[in-house]
Amino acid sequence: MPTPNLFKRALQAGQPQIGLWSTLPSPYVSELLAGSGFDWLLLDTEHTPTDVPQMVQQLQAVGAAQARTGCTPTQAVVRPAWNDKVMIKRYLDIGAQTLLLPFVQNADEARAAVQAVRYAPDGVRGMGGSMRASNFGRDAEYVRRAHEEICLLVQVETREALVNLEEIAQVDGVDGVFIGPADLSASLGYAGHSTHPDMTFIIDDALQRIRGCGKAPGILVTQPERVQTCLHQGALFVAVGMDMLLLRQGADALAQRFKPGHIHTGASVSMY
Repeated sequence: MPTPNLFKRALQAGQPQIGLWSTLPSPYVSELLAGSGFDWLLLDTEHTPTDVPQMVQQLQAVGAAQARTGCTPTQAVVRPAWNDKVMIKRYLDIGAQTLLLPFVQNADEARAAVQAVRYAPDGVRGMGGSMRASNFGRDAEYVRRAHEEICLLVQVETREALVNLEEIAQVDGVDGVFIGPADLSASLGYAGHSTHPDMTFIIDDALQRIRGCGKAPGILVTQPERVQTCLHQGALFVAVGMDMLLLRQGADALAQRFKPGHIHTGASVSMY
């Protein structure tokens, strides 16, 4: 039997999942973060040097992490660099069960993503042999039941995708829709200003529209008060921080304390 996807089941039950965005391509870091107690950990390959072989190690690290007392194990969410059936196949074969696919523009691209995560006759995922996802061929039920535990999240991050939001969200097989705040703000003319009041209104409306379609809305925000607002608007999977940002801010603050100097703190320092 495929490993139960606790993240997917939580979304189906309407239980908000709090996560952390990870861009540091190191299994050592992945294990450390997975022990913090977050419900999910985004392992990024779109804007990082991570490739498929390294992602195997990161998935193993997340799986080996010891959760803090009272916390459930952190679930890995992998973001491939593109909505590409060959790339999707490779990440599924190494054991990723939840994928976040960037730059999905319309219902046709969403349907292509659904087909890419499913075997024939319902999809086009290639049949692997002794792969990690099936416990190296030991799981005889994997091919028949893999789709039950695969969670497909698609990313809406342009003006065009926003117009097509309901059509994307209503595609059967799409479990959740993630609003990409940085790229969406750039597409709408607010590059580098994803927290602009106009963007806040647009994002809140999008979260409600996704929830209205019966799918799980997701977002990345790094302001605590904004997290609560997004949850109130119906968001079900929310990343509340980013490892590189936490490291940079902590390092800058420590340096500033003992080596005072000018550190620019304007909005352009971070897109998030």
